[in-house]
Amino acid sequence: MVETSHLTAVRACAFSSSLKHKSSLPSINKSSIRFNSFSSRSRCLSIYDGRRVGVSVVRSMASSFGSRLEDTVKKTLAENPIVVYSKTWCSYSSEVKSLFKRLGAEPFVVELDELGPQGPQLQKVLERLTGQHTVPNVFIGGKHIGGCTDTVKLYRQGELTSLLSEAGVKTTQS
Repeated sequence: MVETSHLTAVRACAFSSSLKHKSSLPSINKSSIRFNSFSSRSRCLSIYDGRRVGVSVVRSMASSFGSRLEDTVKKTLAENPIVVYSKTWCSYSSEVKSLFKRLGAEPFVVELDELGPQGPQLQKVLERLTGQHTVPNVFIGGKHIGGCTDTVKLYRQGELTSLLSEAGVKTTQS
């Protein structure tokens, strides 16, 4: 089933991104524009005024870029027993990195604030994957552990070192 909704505010954006010259836009009655969503990756803008005036396929670059970032995250998690997505200025991130250092474990650390525009995009991908929008975002053995509070709680309960050993990480407190 094709989802259809009226476009009014998006009309200029959709056309300006698909046509090079605004002067080549046909004269359009706003009520005749329909936006048909076929999938999350492609959309077709159809203009009707009693007849089909034109169709423009719009590829969602953000969607494909997001899925490439998601693949990168999954690859990073598969290749590293401990992964911490962090920000250099975050005290909670520092606390988690310090805890792993005290345990003699070396996490693979991704500093999101040092990645430029890709940092916030990667953080959104992490939120989509984990439901957590804050840092640190900690993974052990490919499994999402949580943030600082969750990691420290596992440590205090004596469960963190066992999770690390299951992931093949040797610690000084085994």
